[in-house]
Amino acid sequence: MKEVIKKNVFGKDIDVELISTSLIERLNLTLRQDNNRISRKTIGFSKKIQGLKEQMNLYFVNYNFCRGHRSLKQPDCEGKMVTCSPAKYFGLTNRNLDLKELLATPYYKMSTN
Repeated sequence: MKEVIKKNVFGKDIDVELISTSLIERLNLTLRQDNNRISRKTIGFSKKIQGLKEQMNLYFVNYNFCRGHRSLKQPDCEGKMVTCSPAKYFGLTNRNLDLKELLATPYYKMSTN
């Protein structure tokens, strides 16, 4: 299992030319397109925060562990380039999970503090 280290980056030695919001803006657009619970004036709009939290957790786990991304490719056992999930690409899993497997896997809530 890999460790995630969070840190704030600020100060004098930040190269302003390297700052870009395009990646996060693309993620936000994908999130809004895939998920009508966060879009206003739709039949799927979440009225209760707990339902929204649960659905968003499921969405992000599916996005990171199941869904192949065209920008993340690795060679398979035959040498053919195939899309992979972020979790597979960064070595957290050895393959893309399918949704049935994801829903059958027990999980444990952990503090992120």
